[in-house]
Amino acid sequence: MTLLRLLRRSRRARSEWEEPLVKGRKAGILILALLLASTPIILSYTFLVVTSFANTIVFTPFINFKITWTTENYKMFFQGKLSPAAGQVYSTKDILTFIANTFIVAAGVTAVVLASSIPAAYAISRINFRGRANLMRLLMLLHAFPGVALIIAVYFIYIYARSPLYNALRDLAETGLVSKSFLASFDLAYSFFFVIVARASLEIPMSIWLMKGFFDRIPWELEWAAIVDGASRFTAFRKVVLPLVKPGIAALAIFAFLAGWEDLIYVYVFLPEMTLATFIHNQLSGGSLETTYLPVVAAAATIYLVPTLLFFVVTQRLLLEAVWGGLKG
Repeated sequence: MTLLRLLRRSRRARSEWEEPLVKGRKAGILILALLLASTPIILSYTFLVVTSFANTIVFTPFINFKITWTTENYKMFFQGKLSPAAGQVYSTKDILTFIANTFIVAAGVTAVVLASSIPAAYAISRINFRGRANLMRLLMLLHAFPGVALIIAVYFIYIYARSPLYNALRDLAETGLVSKSFLASFDLAYSFFFVIVARASLEIPMSIWLMKGFFDRIPWELEWAAIVDGASRFTAFRKVVLPLVKPGIAALAIFAFLAGWEDLIYVYVFLPEMTLATFIHNQLSGGSLETTYLPVVAAAATIYLVPTLLFFVVTQRLLLEAVWGGLKG
């Protein structure tokens, strides 16, 4: 019996020191697999940033040793010069306008998605009405439609929603009651509004699904306790529920901001003003790669990446909480 106990103790002790090794080995394999899978993305971004600070196109910084590091590409971008030999194609004001337009679209999409998805998800989570399950299935079905496939239908909505008011303002402009500058401002504001709403509508179905999961995790007893203490339903929602779903709101804001920031097709079709996405697209599609000065385009693309990275870093902690469950018990 003594020998049997010693064997059991030795096995238990062996399992105690082997278990961390096994977990560490599995974690190492997982990290290595993630690094290998992300290597193409990391290299692509590395080449992009290196090219933006180089005097030539950098396909591999480990072979091309004749690189002259410079910030001239960024200066030319903000000066509106597309190559060292070119004159000022755009003014500095134009470049800043492109950046501001991108922020307006991204911030607008984020605001519309948050304002629409959070109340809708809360209502679906808390109210047990007939057809709720079918409604959630319909939301997932709506999210399955790609934005490009809907572009024709969205274009008809854009035209028919714009025509009555625009025609009325144009008639007033012809009589002198409304200035032509006001008419142009209305057209631009309508284009921004339509792009923001159209792009946000593609994100709202999945956003409702995401936020509903966070609201489902919060016990109803917490709200009921606040209501018993005299708080209204809206006050309980604002002061009790919303602080507990901050990770979900952060994740929702990140996804919505990225959707608006990186959108190309809708701003290209409906927005008369350029954003950074359409600026980069125009430089790469307006001519061949042999005639386009890519270091300046790389500088523009690097600037295009910076707000996204900063936005992710600021909300990283809340986003990680969202990934690991959203609500800590």
